[in-house]
Amino acid sequence: MSAVSEAAAAEGLVTPRPALRTARGRPFALTVRALGPVALLVLWWAASATGVLTPDVLASPAEVLRAVGELWGNGQLPDALTTSLTRSGVGLLIGLAAGLTLGVVTGFTRIGDEILDSSLQTLRTIPFLALVPLFMVWFGINETAKILLIAVATTFPMYVSTSSGVRNTDPKLVEAMRSFGMGRLAVVREVVLPGALPSLLAGLRLSMTLSVIALIAAEEINATEGIGYLMSQAQSYARTDILAVCILIYGLLGLAADIVVRLLERVLMPWRPSRGGTR
Repeated sequence: MSAVSEAAAAEGLVTPRPALRTARGRPFALTVRALGPVALLVLWWAASATGVLTPDVLASPAEVLRAVGELWGNGQLPDALTTSLTRSGVGLLIGLAAGLTLGVVTGFTRIGDEILDSSLQTLRTIPFLALVPLFMVWFGINETAKILLIAVATTFPMYVSTSSGVRNTDPKLVEAMRSFGMGRLAVVREVVLPGALPSLLAGLRLSMTLSVIALIAAEEINATEGIGYLMSQAQSYARTDILAVCILIYGLLGLAADIVVRLLERVLMPWRPSRGGTR
């Protein structure tokens, strides 16, 4: 018995036990993560099989799979996916570039913060859905309005995260690099952005998620192609199977965006522990 245990026993106290990290293999973690979706799928199948869910309310999983085969076979689904991913990707890139630039300017320079931050914070509180009618007036119903709506929606999460991360950079480290003759742009590139990397990835996660949400809204602007167009056509003909396919695709796009950011976190910050608790 150690001296600490003997002392605890003499005092009538409980012997302290160090917290142990339970080792869990990757297959076990993946299995646990899959339990929720599988349970929902089983409930959906059971409700359809027992008649609780009728086809006019929501198609069964088997009918949804047949709809996927139908849409893929006639080429509608690949074309719609290509169009929607292009819209979302271009808008996301514009929003990330704008948010990153504005965040660095306001977070790293006093004059940028004084001039831009209050205006950007005001614009950030405006729901991007409220801009749909205005964008239709300004840009019409072409692709420009759809892409810019996605860009606006994804700019502000990246801006807020970047600005916060840049402001939290150790000022002593910045001054040390400047004393060695490093220029302002080099300090941003070599010191500030690497130090703000956790915040940048958090902003990227939010922006990628919002790009999918904004895509849904953008494709309501008189779209003639894309996943939103498939949904509007399915609504006209009461095809709940195709509606379920489109909804699932939007959900999978959001999940894929989250997985991409997780992979980036592992590659860019390998020193960080994996997510989740220790028990």
